Amino acid sequence: MDVRKEYTNGELTVVWKPKLCFHAAECVKGLPDVFDPDRKPWIVAENGSTEDLKRTIDKCPSGALSYYMNSDGPPSEEKQKAMSETKVEVLENGPLMVKGSIEITHTDGSKETKTRNTAFCRCGKTGNNPFCDGSHNK
Repeated sequence: MDVRKEYTNGELTVVWKPKLCFHAAECVKGLPDVFDPDRKPWIVAENGSTEDLKRTIDKCPSGALSYYMNSDGPPSEEKQKAMSETKVEVLENGPLMVKGSIEITHTDGSKETKTRNTAFCRCGKTGNNPFCDGSHNK
């Protein structure tokens, strides 16, 4: 079973799936008071406004971070299915962002399924091929 952790600020719940994270650090750069990998727990949702949390989590290239409004509760299976519609966005000076459910076949023949956001490297500098790890920023 995949690990899933939740943190709330009372209005919004941050969902973190560590297995999906490839440490692009968009969250840490965006809201360092909320996301601090040197702290336990590393996410303190109370340190950010709901709008700031949404904006920062929406930039997560791996899909490891997501959120839901507490008043709505966790997304239903139907809503999760609708969210999995596949879309591709080319980010300026950044990765190729694939949003939705995809199956990746690696060069060794192994397969991997991604279900939210997947950032593919366009520059070839990544240390986590085929995924973007932010190396293009260096």
